[in-house]
Amino acid sequence: MNIFRFGRNARRKDLDDELSAHLAMAAQDRIERGEPQGSARQSARRELGNVGLVKETTEDAWGGRWWRDFLEDVRYGLRVLAKNPGFTAIAILTLTLGIGANTALFSVVNGVLLNPLPYPHPEQLTILRESKPNFDQGSVSYPNFLDWQKDNTTFSSMAALRFNSATLTGLGDAEQITTLLVTSDFFPTLGVNPVLGRSFVPGEDRIGAAPVVMISAGFWKRKFASDPGVLGKTLTLDSRDFTIIGVVPAGFNFVNTTAPRDAYLPVIQWTNPLLMNRGAGLGIFGIGRLKSGVTLEQARADLQRVAENLTAAYPDTDKGIGAVVFPMRERLVGSVRPLLLVLLGAVGFVLLIACVNVANLLLARSTARSQEFAVRAALGAGKWRIIRQLLTESLLLAGIGGTLGVLLASLGTQAALRLLPETLPRAPEVQVDGRVLAFAVIVSLLAGLCFGLIPAFKISKLARVSEALKEAGRGKTAVRHRLQHSLVAVEMALAVVLLIGAGLMVRTLSALWHVNPGFDPENILNVGLSLPPAMSNATPDAIRAALRQVHQKFQSAPGVQSLSFTWGATPLGYDDEWLFWIDGRPKPSTDNDMNWALDYVVEPAYLRVMRIPLKAGRFFTDQDDEHASRVAVVDDIFAQKYFPGENPIGKRLHIMNNGAGEGQTTEIVGIVGHVKQWGLDSDEKQSLRAELYTPFMQLPDQAMSQSASGLGVLVRSQTSAPVFESLRRASREMSADQVVYGAQTMNDMIASSLASRRFSMILLAIFAGLALLLASVGIYGVVSYLVGQRTREIGVRIAMGAQRSQVLQMVLRQGGKMAAIGALAGAVAALLLTRVMASMLYGTSPADPITYIAVLALLLLVALAACWIPASRAARLNPVDALRYE
Repeated sequence: MNIFRFGRNARRKDLDDELSAHLAMAAQDRIERGEPQGSARQSARRELGNVGLVKETTEDAWGGRWWRDFLEDVRYGLRVLAKNPGFTAIAILTLTLGIGANTALFSVVNGVLLNPLPYPHPEQLTILRESKPNFDQGSVSYPNFLDWQKDNTTFSSMAALRFNSATLTGLGDAEQITTLLVTSDFFPTLGVNPVLGRSFVPGEDRIGAAPVVMISAGFWKRKFASDPGVLGKTLTLDSRDFTIIGVVPAGFNFVNTTAPRDAYLPVIQWTNPLLMNRGAGLGIFGIGRLKSGVTLEQARADLQRVAENLTAAYPDTDKGIGAVVFPMRERLVGSVRPLLLVLLGAVGFVLLIACVNVANLLLARSTARSQEFAVRAALGAGKWRIIRQLLTESLLLAGIGGTLGVLLASLGTQAALRLLPETLPRAPEVQVDGRVLAFAVIVSLLAGLCFGLIPAFKISKLARVSEALKEAGRGKTAVRHRLQHSLVAVEMALAVVLLIGAGLMVRTLSALWHVNPGFDPENILNVGLSLPPAMSNATPDAIRAALRQVHQKFQSAPGVQSLSFTWGATPLGYDDEWLFWIDGRPKPSTDNDMNWALDYVVEPAYLRVMRIPLKAGRFFTDQDDEHASRVAVVDDIFAQKYFPGENPIGKRLHIMNNGAGEGQTTEIVGIVGHVKQWGLDSDEKQSLRAELYTPFMQLPDQAMSQSASGLGVLVRSQTSAPVFESLRRASREMSADQVVYGAQTMNDMIASSLASRRFSMILLAIFAGLALLLASVGIYGVVSYLVGQRTREIGVRIAMGAQRSQVLQMVLRQGGKMAAIGALAGAVAALLLTRVMASMLYGTSPADPITYIAVLALLLLVALAACWIPASRAARLNPVDALRYE
């Protein structure tokens, strides 16, 4: 490096010597022609021109000068920024917030939407569902899936799966663990290999196969301390022994946003007798991997052909059943894509406001530096040279702000994911990676150019050097402030759009929280109950007797006011459906031509627990047991749909519950209010809303046997204090192998159903707050600068008798005018842009007048408050000091 520097310095010395010799020769030539010596030297210098410019031109011809100029610009820019620490700190802080917020949200978009799924050739992976009456994407019956797997021609492999749970015993206290029931092709289809042992082989998902299990890496660590000798050991699940054959890799978490499953079992090991019933869905769905070169449309046509063949072969169960194929990525992120794109647009507004704010600061500062640039122009600096220097300073600010923004984004992203993990799929994959860093670099460069070009081109338009120097000497400026006013108005307009968006989400959440779900969620706890595994082989009567004992024991637990066992649907939770036809009307020819209803299997205390209103008739009593006549209660939606203009009480239904042959004849004895099963905001949009209640003890024997391994318990407590521990203690007193698990309050379930809206509201509110802060800083800075520029004028006004209140009003009027223009422009823009949020709103419209009025009033108040400080400072000016200013 020293050799190169020595060479460059030597060439510069030679150039200096050559120029000096040239000037000397030219002067000597003029002297010999009779010109005086002093004027000869001056004439020779004028003839040569700007010596510095000649040197620069010559060095440009040598090459490499751009790099030296760049380093000089950077060094000079750093010195200029260091001389103005207040301005530099404000500009960097503004850019840090803008770039940091954008980088943080882009890291979420990158992890959720842009990154490929963590499987080989993820574009080939699909989700398989059945379309059926009332459901566009329903569960798949296992026999139908087996036929899909056998008869398709477009998939290289297919697998079926179902989320489930089981009671684990023999490894400490009994506990309920999460399981995934799969077919043997599941892991090969995804391209996932175990970290220890092996995956399932085809023979292990056939009837009669030996019970085997794969465990997750987390479960392996928790229960076996990551012992490599775990293979071949036994895991006791629901009183059955399973041999451990493999360990699933850490981090594997298929289409689930919560914790990974603990264990993976062949679906054929599920003891549900309805598994091979072609008419039963049972929550099963499929995955498939397309053959190379096969399109999604080809796969859909192929599987639809198979479904139509099944309809012809099994018309009783498969009539109206179709096949649904869609990309696996859509299953994971389809619902959050619009939300994330709206938020990304919103945070882009924040960055734009930050850029406008810094542009305004730079514009005011560059106007104050007009004398400096005039001097540079007089010394030979061209327009593009001045622009380059200003852009270098802008890029320095953007680079520093971008670096700090990435650090802020890394901290902010992780904090947000810890606070709101349930709102985003693929949350563990969100991180600041290479793509996010590249995004931050690009955004920083674009931001630097965006806010740097405006003042650079503005200052380069100085009319004449002499005029600029004279104006600078008089302490005045010819640069108008119209551009600064316009930039402030733009900031205000962008802030209005964000504030209105956040206000609409606040209004939406407020409306949803005031929606009546059809029950009183206060002090209700929803838990799961699994009887001792040995009860899975007990008779239905023995299970009923055990459940009556559990009910009595739980009812006497401290804090319990009332409780009810549940099976089937749970409001805002799981759903289950029964088919039926009405007595006295023709029986439909096939299962899928029958009427559908959401089924709630509950105990007599259910209405007291949920506080659902009884509209007519009666609810269940203890006498409505397994020995009594079958009874049912319907909701008012059911009554209106199937018995319009009639009293349904006393009418009889034939309920096809869980494959019960010709259907059990059931009498309707009461009507209750409707419960919003599908969510506070979406229940009215669903085609299936009719609700049917039946007594828990009248469950068919087959279903009662299934309930031993897991049923729901809804508990109303006397106070807001949790009763979960009371129930667990009561359960352990009965049996150490009986498990109470999965506690969740009904208020938490409602909150979970609103999680995505709450997440969007929080982020929009943060972005709107940043926008308001930045816009306030912008208008404060501009008004303060304008007051400083008009100090002499204000002094003259006061000296000539103007009241201080008039000066105050004059400054406030000027700032208020900028804010008002921006607010009105923002309101018009919001009317257009907030339409993309229509699907996210409830109980309000994108043009909600209350939101618009509140936001405009807030913005104008904040703007006037920002103007008040420079306005009051102007009103307190001493005329003598003002006239001496500059």
